Amino acid sequence: MINRYALLALAPLTLGCATVPQVEPTGATEARLGQAVNLGGPKVTVVEVLEDSRCPIKVDCVWAGRIKLSVRIEHGGTKRLAELASDQSLPVADGVLELVSTKPARSNQRAIAPDDYRFMLRFSGGL
Repeated sequence: MINRYALLALAPLTLGCATVPQVEPTGATEARLGQAVNLGGPKVTVVEVLEDSRCPIKVDCVWAGRIKLSVRIEHGGTKRLAELASDQSLPVADGVLELVSTKPARSNQRAIAPDDYRFMLRFSGGL
């Protein structure tokens, strides 16, 4: 029989598991708006979606579009705001920060709610 006191002692440990960011085999980490993630160097928080001009699914576009984010970057005791776009990496210290992908795909049916966005971020380089 499982000791109920042992289960209660473990409960706080399992609560934190629900908010652990997903890390892909490519080294990219999933982040939501407002969520701070440690990328193996800098800590990055996606503050705001500044632009989402990605081409909607099942539509032929001349330009694929892009997504541009406002991000807060913390490293070495400093904090700064920067713009990160899907079509351009951002130099951070001795490395680069990339927006690898964004979910969900754009739809021409409805706007994407802020809570529905998921961003795959990757930091490559040193610190």
